[in-house]
Amino acid sequence: MEVTRLGYPRATERKRPLRAQTVHVPPAHIGSASRTGARDACRMSRAVVATAFGGPEVLAIIDVDDGPPGPGQIAVDVRAAGVNPSDFKFYNGTFGRSAPLPLRVGSEASGIVTAVGEGAVGPCGQVAVGDEVILYRINGGYADRVVVDATTAVPKPPSMGFEEAAGLMLTGATAVHTLTATTVGPGDTILVHGATGGVGQMVVQIAVARRARVIGTASAARHDVVRALGAEPVTYGDGLADRVRALAPDGVDAAIDTVGTDEAIDVSLELVADRSRIATIAGFGRGRDTGIKLLGGGPGADPGDDIRYAARLELVDLVAAGKLSVSVAATYPLTDVAESQKAIMTGHTTGKIILVP
Repeated sequence: MEVTRLGYPRATERKRPLRAQTVHVPPAHIGSASRTGARDACRMSRAVVATAFGGPEVLAIIDVDDGPPGPGQIAVDVRAAGVNPSDFKFYNGTFGRSAPLPLRVGSEASGIVTAVGEGAVGPCGQVAVGDEVILYRINGGYADRVVVDATTAVPKPPSMGFEEAAGLMLTGATAVHTLTATTVGPGDTILVHGATGGVGQMVVQIAVARRARVIGTASAARHDVVRALGAEPVTYGDGLADRVRALAPDGVDAAIDTVGTDEAIDVSLELVADRSRIATIAGFGRGRDTGIKLLGGGPGADPGDDIRYAARLELVDLVAAGKLSVSVAATYPLTDVAESQKAIMTGHTTGKIILVP
Protein backbone atom coordinates (compact mmCIF):
# COMPACT_ATOMS: atom_id res chain seq x y z
CA MET A 1 0.00 0.00 0.00
CA GLU A 2 1.45 3.36 -1.02
CA VAL A 3 0.35 6.52 0.75
CA THR A 4 1.57 10.08 0.81
CA ARG A 5 3.17 11.18 4.09
CA LEU A 6 1.43 14.26 5.43
CA GLY A 7 3.05 17.45 6.60
CA TYR A 8 1.47 19.77 9.16
CA PRO A 9 -1.54 21.52 7.53
CA ARG A 10 -2.24 25.16 8.34
CA ALA A 11 -5.49 26.46 9.72
CA THR A 12 -7.65 28.15 7.12
CA GLU A 13 -9.97 29.86 9.56
CA ARG A 14 -9.90 31.16 13.10
CA LYS A 15 -12.46 31.11 15.86
CA ARG A 16 -13.90 34.49 16.76
CA PRO A 17 -12.46 35.85 20.00
CA LEU A 18 -14.63 35.60 23.11
CA ARG A 19 -14.61 37.90 26.13
CA ALA A 20 -12.23 36.80 28.87
CA GLN A 21 -13.97 35.96 32.14
CA THR A 22 -12.96 34.21 35.35
CA VAL A 23 -15.44 32.03 37.21
CA HIS A 24 -14.59 30.04 40.34
CA VAL A 25 -16.11 26.56 40.25
CA PRO A 26 -16.92 24.52 43.39
CA PRO A 27 -14.72 21.38 43.49
CA ALA A 28 -17.46 18.82 42.88
CA HIS A 29 -19.61 20.81 40.45
CA ILE A 30 -19.43 21.12 36.69
CA GLY A 31 -19.31 24.86 36.21
CA SER A 32 -19.63 27.28 33.36
CA ALA A 33 -16.32 29.13 33.16
CA SER A 34 -16.29 30.89 29.81
CA ARG A 35 -13.88 30.32 26.97
CA THR A 36 -11.31 33.05 26.61
CA GLY A 37 -10.09 34.80 23.49
CA ALA A 38 -6.42 35.52 22.74
CA ARG A 39 -5.48 32.69 25.07
CA ASP A 40 -1.80 32.97 24.34
CA ALA A 41 -1.90 36.55 25.52
CA CYS A 42 -3.73 35.90 28.80
CA ARG A 43 -3.26 32.10 28.76
CA MET A 44 -6.34 31.45 30.90
CA SER A 45 -8.47 28.55 29.77
CA ARG A 46 -10.89 25.97 31.07
CA ALA A 47 -9.84 22.44 31.96
CA VAL A 48 -11.64 19.41 33.36
CA VAL A 49 -10.14 17.94 36.51
CA ALA A 50 -11.04 15.11 38.87
CA THR A 51 -11.11 16.52 42.39
CA ALA A 52 -11.22 13.04 43.96
CA PHE A 53 -11.26 9.41 42.87
CA GLY A 54 -14.75 8.30 41.95
CA GLY A 55 -17.46 8.58 39.31
CA PRO A 56 -18.35 11.46 36.96
CA GLU A 57 -19.58 13.46 39.93
CA VAL A 58 -15.95 14.16 40.96
CA LEU A 59 -15.26 16.09 37.75
CA ALA A 60 -15.07 19.87 37.77
CA ILE A 61 -14.24 22.60 35.27
CA ILE A 62 -11.66 25.07 36.51
CA ASP A 63 -9.78 28.04 35.08
CA VAL A 64 -6.10 27.29 34.52
CA ASP A 65 -3.01 29.08 33.27
CA ASP A 66 -0.61 26.60 31.69
CA GLY A 67 1.80 29.36 30.74
CA PRO A 68 3.70 29.66 27.47
CA PRO A 69 5.25 26.62 25.78
CA GLY A 70 8.81 25.85 26.86
CA PRO A 71 11.59 24.31 24.78
CA GLY A 72 10.27 21.46 22.65
CA GLN A 73 6.65 22.33 23.52
CA ILE A 74 3.65 23.75 21.71
CA ALA A 75 0.44 25.45 22.81
CA VAL A 76 -2.70 24.20 21.08
CA ASP A 77 -6.20 25.68 20.89
CA VAL A 78 -8.24 22.51 21.41
CA ARG A 79 -11.11 22.08 18.94
CA ALA A 80 -12.19 18.59 20.10
CA ALA A 81 -11.16 15.92 22.60
CA GLY A 82 -11.74 12.19 22.43
CA VAL A 83 -13.56 10.44 25.28
CA ASN A 84 -12.36 6.92 26.10
CA PRO A 85 -13.09 4.24 28.73
CA SER A 86 -9.51 4.62 29.96
CA ASP A 87 -10.32 8.21 30.96
CA PHE A 88 -12.81 7.26 33.65
CA LYS A 89 -10.69 4.28 34.69
CA PHE A 90 -7.92 6.81 35.31
CA TYR A 91 -9.94 8.97 37.69
CA ASN A 92 -12.10 6.25 39.28
CA GLY A 93 -9.05 4.48 40.67
CA THR A 94 -8.96 1.42 38.42
CA PHE A 95 -5.34 2.20 37.51
CA GLY A 96 -4.42 3.06 41.11
CA ARG A 97 -4.80 6.07 43.38
CA SER A 98 -1.23 7.25 43.71
CA ALA A 99 -1.51 10.21 41.30
CA PRO A 100 -1.80 13.60 43.04
CA LEU A 101 -5.18 15.36 42.93
CA PRO A 102 -6.65 17.21 41.14
CA LEU A 103 -6.14 15.11 37.99
CA ARG A 104 -6.28 16.55 34.48
CA VAL A 105 -8.28 14.22 32.22
CA GLY A 106 -8.10 13.27 28.52
CA SER A 107 -5.40 11.58 26.44
CA GLU A 108 -6.25 12.67 22.87
CA ALA A 109 -7.35 15.89 21.21
CA SER A 110 -7.17 17.90 18.01
CA GLY A 111 -6.70 21.58 17.42
CA ILE A 112 -4.62 24.45 16.07
CA VAL A 113 -1.14 25.40 17.24
CA THR A 114 -1.14 28.91 18.74
CA ALA A 115 2.43 29.15 20.08
CA VAL A 116 5.65 27.16 19.86
CA GLY A 117 8.70 26.89 22.06
CA GLU A 118 12.26 26.68 20.85
CA GLY A 119 13.03 23.40 19.07
CA ALA A 120 9.37 22.37 18.74
CA VAL A 121 9.85 19.40 16.41
CA GLY A 122 7.20 16.75 15.93
CA PRO A 123 7.27 13.38 14.18
CA CYS A 124 6.84 15.14 10.82
CA GLY A 125 9.28 17.98 11.40
CA GLN A 126 9.13 21.52 12.72
CA VAL A 127 5.76 22.55 14.16
CA ALA A 128 4.59 26.12 13.49
CA VAL A 129 1.82 28.44 14.63
CA GLY A 130 -1.32 27.71 12.61
CA ASP A 131 -0.62 24.00 12.12
CA GLU A 132 -3.63 21.70 12.48
CA VAL A 133 -2.65 18.77 14.67
CA ILE A 134 -3.80 15.64 16.45
CA LEU A 135 -2.38 15.16 19.94
CA TYR A 136 -1.73 11.74 21.48
CA ARG A 137 -0.80 10.71 24.15
CA ILE A 138 -1.25 13.76 26.31
CA ASN A 139 -2.45 14.56 29.80
CA GLY A 140 -5.39 16.92 30.12
CA GLY A 141 -7.00 16.91 26.68
CA TYR A 142 -10.39 17.89 28.15
CA ALA A 143 -9.60 21.60 27.94
CA ASP A 144 -9.78 24.76 25.83
CA ARG A 145 -5.99 24.96 25.53
CA VAL A 146 -3.11 22.63 26.26
CA VAL A 147 0.66 22.97 26.39
CA VAL A 148 2.29 19.68 25.38
CA ASP A 149 5.49 18.23 23.97
CA ALA A 150 5.71 18.71 20.21
CA THR A 151 6.46 15.00 19.88
CA THR A 152 2.80 14.27 20.73
CA ALA A 153 1.58 16.19 17.65
CA VAL A 154 0.97 14.57 14.28
CA PRO A 155 -0.59 16.32 11.26
CA LYS A 156 -4.37 16.34 11.03
CA PRO A 157 -5.36 15.05 7.57
CA PRO A 158 -7.02 17.94 5.70
CA SER A 159 -9.93 15.69 4.75
CA MET A 160 -10.74 15.00 8.40
CA GLY A 161 -12.77 17.25 10.67
CA PHE A 162 -11.51 18.15 14.13
CA GLU A 163 -14.15 16.02 15.86
CA GLU A 164 -13.27 12.90 13.87
CA ALA A 165 -9.56 13.59 14.30
CA ALA A 166 -9.93 13.77 18.08
CA GLY A 167 -11.28 10.22 18.06
CA LEU A 168 -8.67 8.65 15.79
CA MET A 169 -5.61 7.90 17.85
CA LEU A 170 -6.45 5.84 20.93
CA THR A 171 -8.80 3.42 19.20
CA GLY A 172 -6.66 3.37 16.06
CA ALA A 173 -3.41 2.71 17.91
CA THR A 174 -5.13 -0.02 19.94
CA ALA A 175 -6.34 -1.62 16.71
CA VAL A 176 -2.86 -1.57 15.19
CA HIS A 177 -1.52 -3.19 18.36
CA THR A 178 -4.05 -6.04 18.16
CA LEU A 179 -3.35 -6.70 14.49
CA THR A 180 0.41 -6.57 14.99
CA ALA A 181 0.28 -8.90 17.99
CA THR A 182 -1.76 -11.45 16.05
CA THR A 183 0.36 -11.00 12.88
CA VAL A 184 -2.63 -10.36 10.64
CA GLY A 185 -1.69 -9.96 7.00
CA PRO A 186 -2.84 -10.55 3.42
CA GLY A 187 -4.98 -13.62 2.95
CA ASP A 188 -5.79 -14.14 6.63
CA THR A 189 -9.35 -14.68 7.77
CA ILE A 190 -9.95 -12.98 11.10
CA LEU A 191 -12.85 -12.77 13.51
CA VAL A 192 -13.44 -9.43 15.24
CA HIS A 193 -15.71 -9.45 18.30
CA GLY A 194 -17.50 -6.11 18.70
CA ALA A 195 -16.97 -4.92 15.14
CA THR A 196 -19.14 -1.81 15.49
CA GLY A 197 -17.56 -0.42 18.66
CA GLY A 198 -14.91 2.29 18.68
CA VAL A 199 -11.93 -0.07 18.59
CA GLY A 200 -13.75 -2.71 16.58
CA GLN A 201 -14.41 -0.34 13.69
CA MET A 202 -10.73 0.55 13.58
CA VAL A 203 -9.64 -3.12 13.66
CA VAL A 204 -11.97 -3.97 10.78
CA GLN A 205 -10.87 -1.10 8.54
CA ILE A 206 -7.14 -1.54 9.14
CA ALA A 207 -7.35 -5.31 8.66
CA VAL A 208 -9.18 -4.77 5.37
CA ALA A 209 -6.48 -2.28 4.34
CA ARG A 210 -3.96 -5.05 5.07
CA ARG A 211 -5.93 -7.28 2.67
CA ALA A 212 -7.31 -9.65 5.27
CA ARG A 213 -10.79 -11.13 5.14
CA VAL A 214 -12.76 -9.90 8.16
CA ILE A 215 -15.80 -11.43 9.85
CA GLY A 216 -17.25 -9.10 12.48
CA THR A 217 -19.76 -9.78 15.25
CA ALA A 218 -22.62 -7.35 15.78
CA SER A 219 -26.29 -7.25 16.57
CA ALA A 220 -28.54 -7.91 13.58
CA ALA A 221 -29.53 -4.22 13.58
CA ARG A 222 -25.90 -3.21 12.99
CA HIS A 223 -24.99 -5.59 10.17
CA ASP A 224 -25.11 -2.79 7.62
CA VAL A 225 -22.46 -0.91 9.64
CA VAL A 226 -20.17 -3.94 9.46
CA ARG A 227 -20.67 -4.30 5.72
CA ALA A 228 -19.96 -0.61 5.16
CA LEU A 229 -16.61 -1.09 6.89
CA GLY A 230 -15.69 -3.87 4.45
CA ALA A 231 -16.37 -6.90 6.66
CA GLU A 232 -18.87 -9.76 6.70
CA PRO A 233 -21.32 -9.49 9.61
CA VAL A 234 -22.30 -12.32 11.92
CA THR A 235 -24.75 -12.07 14.81
CA TYR A 236 -23.35 -12.74 18.26
CA GLY A 237 -25.17 -15.00 20.74
CA ASP A 238 -25.92 -18.71 20.96
CA GLY A 239 -24.60 -20.60 17.95
CA LEU A 240 -21.97 -17.99 17.04
CA ALA A 241 -19.20 -20.54 16.39
CA ASP A 242 -21.40 -22.47 13.96
CA ARG A 243 -22.40 -19.31 12.12
CA VAL A 244 -18.75 -18.33 11.72
CA ARG A 245 -17.87 -21.84 10.46
CA ALA A 246 -20.61 -21.51 7.85
CA LEU A 247 -19.03 -18.27 6.62
CA ALA A 248 -15.47 -19.59 6.82
CA PRO A 249 -15.46 -23.36 6.26
CA ASP A 250 -11.68 -23.29 5.71
CA GLY A 251 -11.13 -21.92 9.20
CA VAL A 252 -10.26 -18.70 11.03
CA ASP A 253 -6.63 -17.66 11.34
CA ALA A 254 -6.89 -15.06 14.10
CA ALA A 255 -9.43 -13.55 16.48
CA ILE A 256 -9.54 -10.17 18.19
CA ASP A 257 -11.81 -9.58 21.17
CA THR A 258 -12.78 -5.97 21.87
CA VAL A 259 -15.74 -6.72 24.18
CA GLY A 260 -14.42 -9.06 26.88
CA THR A 261 -17.36 -11.45 27.07
CA ASP A 262 -17.09 -15.16 27.87
CA GLU A 263 -18.61 -15.86 24.47
CA ALA A 264 -15.89 -13.91 22.68
CA ILE A 265 -13.12 -15.79 24.47
CA ASP A 266 -14.76 -19.23 24.17
CA VAL A 267 -15.62 -18.93 20.48
CA SER A 268 -12.15 -17.60 19.67
CA LEU A 269 -10.54 -20.58 21.43
CA GLU A 270 -12.88 -22.96 19.61
CA LEU A 271 -12.17 -21.56 16.14
CA VAL A 272 -8.50 -20.49 16.19
CA ALA A 273 -5.95 -23.27 16.57
CA ASP A 274 -2.98 -21.04 17.43
CA ARG A 275 -3.68 -19.29 20.72
CA SER A 276 -0.90 -16.79 20.09
CA ARG A 277 -3.13 -15.42 17.32
CA ILE A 278 -5.99 -14.62 19.70
CA ALA A 279 -5.90 -11.26 21.46
CA THR A 280 -8.21 -9.47 23.88
CA ILE A 281 -8.24 -5.87 25.05
CA ALA A 282 -11.03 -6.45 27.58
CA GLY A 283 -11.29 -10.09 28.72
CA PHE A 284 -8.36 -10.09 31.12
CA GLY A 285 -9.96 -12.34 33.73
CA ARG A 286 -10.84 -15.17 31.37
CA GLY A 287 -7.92 -14.57 29.06
CA ARG A 288 -5.23 -14.81 31.72
CA ASP A 289 -5.55 -18.59 32.08
CA THR A 290 -5.97 -19.46 28.40
CA GLY A 291 -2.64 -18.54 26.84
CA ILE A 292 -4.09 -15.86 24.58
CA LYS A 293 -2.57 -12.38 24.31
CA LEU A 294 -3.72 -9.71 26.75
CA LEU A 295 -3.20 -6.22 25.34
CA GLY A 296 -3.60 -2.74 26.79
CA GLY A 297 -3.81 -1.42 30.32
CA GLY A 298 -5.32 -4.39 32.14
CA PRO A 299 -3.56 -6.55 34.74
CA GLY A 300 -0.76 -8.58 33.17
CA ALA A 301 -1.38 -7.08 29.74
CA ASP A 302 1.19 -5.91 27.19
CA PRO A 303 0.76 -2.12 26.88
CA GLY A 304 2.46 -2.09 23.47
CA ASP A 305 3.67 1.48 23.93
CA ASP A 306 6.24 1.36 21.12
CA ILE A 307 3.77 -0.17 18.66
CA ARG A 308 1.05 2.33 19.54
CA TYR A 309 3.40 5.29 19.36
CA ALA A 310 4.65 4.24 15.92
CA ALA A 311 1.06 3.64 14.73
CA ARG A 312 0.19 7.34 14.77
CA LEU A 313 1.70 8.12 11.37
CA GLU A 314 0.29 4.93 9.85
CA LEU A 315 -3.16 6.02 10.99
CA VAL A 316 -3.01 9.51 9.47
CA ASP A 317 -1.62 8.01 6.26
CA LEU A 318 -4.53 5.58 6.07
CA VAL A 319 -7.00 8.42 6.57
CA ALA A 320 -5.31 10.48 3.86
CA ALA A 321 -5.49 7.49 1.52
CA GLY A 322 -9.24 7.10 2.13
CA LYS A 323 -8.82 3.74 3.82
CA LEU A 324 -9.76 4.73 7.38
CA SER A 325 -12.47 6.90 8.90
CA VAL A 326 -13.81 7.67 12.37
CA SER A 327 -17.49 7.36 13.21
CA VAL A 328 -18.62 9.91 15.80
CA ALA A 329 -21.53 8.61 17.85
CA ALA A 330 -22.16 11.80 19.84
CA THR A 331 -20.62 15.14 20.77
CA TYR A 332 -20.92 16.99 24.08
CA PRO A 333 -19.90 20.50 25.11
CA LEU A 334 -17.21 20.67 27.77
CA THR A 335 -19.82 21.69 30.35
CA ASP A 336 -21.58 18.33 29.79
CA VAL A 337 -18.43 16.31 30.48
CA ALA A 338 -20.22 14.21 33.13
CA GLU A 339 -22.84 13.15 30.58
CA SER A 340 -20.09 12.19 28.13
CA GLN A 341 -18.61 9.91 30.77
CA LYS A 342 -21.95 8.26 31.47
CA ALA A 343 -22.35 7.61 27.74
CA ILE A 344 -18.95 5.94 27.36
CA MET A 345 -19.46 3.91 30.55
CA THR A 346 -22.46 2.12 29.04
CA GLY A 347 -20.13 0.24 26.70
CA HIS A 348 -22.79 0.28 23.99
CA THR A 349 -21.85 3.24 21.83
CA THR A 350 -21.35 2.79 18.11
CA GLY A 351 -18.39 4.97 17.32
CA LYS A 352 -16.66 7.70 19.31
CA ILE A 353 -17.81 10.11 21.98
CA ILE A 354 -16.28 13.57 21.54
CA LEU A 355 -16.06 16.67 23.74
CA VAL A 356 -16.16 20.04 21.98
CA PRO A 357 -14.79 22.96 24.07
